[in-house]
Amino acid sequence: MESDFIIFPAIDLRKGQVVRLKEGDPNRQTNYASDPANVAARWLDEGAQWLHVVNLDGAFEETDTTNQEALQSILKVAVARKIPVQFGGGLRSLQDAERILAMGVNRVILGTAAVRRPELVQQAVNRWGAERVAVSLDARDGVVHVRGWQESSNQTAVSLGQTFQTMGLRWIVFTDIARDGLQTGVNLKATLQLAQDTGLQVIASGGVNLIEDVTAIQEAGLPGVIIGRALYEGSIQTEELFKGRKG
Repeated sequence: MESDFIIFPAIDLRKGQVVRLKEGDPNRQTNYASDPANVAARWLDEGAQWLHVVNLDGAFEETDTTNQEALQSILKVAVARKIPVQFGGGLRSLQDAERILAMGVNRVILGTAAVRRPELVQQAVNRWGAERVAVSLDARDGVVHVRGWQESSNQTAVSLGQTFQTMGLRWIVFTDIARDGLQTGVNLKATLQLAQDTGLQVIASGGVNLIEDVTAIQEAGLPGVIIGRALYEGSIQTEELFKGRKG
């Protein structure tokens, strides 16, 4: 993999545990580890140059401080190795985003709040710059869902992306909910269409299964990919994924 293409191992947190959900369903959860810092260290040892961390409790609008402690432990590992972290889930205000950035996160990801109150995106970009802010658009059949994917916004990913682009946003994380956690392959067509229709840098997410999926995303000209279950279950080997990236 070329160094300008970013591979983000996903560390999804629920009550302080590293987990993965299928199609965003909290009732279809697999627990992988109880020590998020160890997981972060593993991916960095194996060559990761970024980490993607999600507070699932925050996304579901549940309260659990153990995820904040988990994030702090991950950041301790990442900062020591000068590896950047992007973080999302439950960031409902500029104050929430500011608190997370102050902890040492490099890029905050706004989801539900961005869809419900687009002016937050404008304010965030104005305040911290386009490299430190992303928006997560999670869609089923092209329609964006919010609150941990539990509610439809009745807006399309393309229309929202175009709105955010006019505000100076640069980065989008796009997930096809119907594929997330199922390892059925990324919805490359929809991801690429979003990038082309908005002019945004769109990071692909949801459904990555094989190294060929990653290669296809890179060859399509997209800037990066988030990988979760395929890494935890070993259907993608880190040796081939991070080849030439260690050290």
